[in-house]
Amino acid sequence: MAKATHTPPTDSSAVKRVRVTLIRSPLGYSVRHKATVRALGLRKLHQVVELADTSSLRGMLAKVAHLVTIEEA
Repeated sequence: MAKATHTPPTDSSAVKRVRVTLIRSPLGYSVRHKATVRALGLRKLHQVVELADTSSLRGMLAKVAHLVTIEEA
């Protein structure tokens, strides 16, 4: 039985993007939350990063939703 393969879109405009802003400090939270914030590319308060919308990113954002704001870009 042949596996279905997923081909990622080649056009960069077809990739959905998410804008994430760090609004609360991860100090005082668990080491895992701090590491997740760092892995998202957030270093300073009110810093904004734009990331590709993937299921793994959504899982990371769910873990630190109390520290960030999320906007569809």
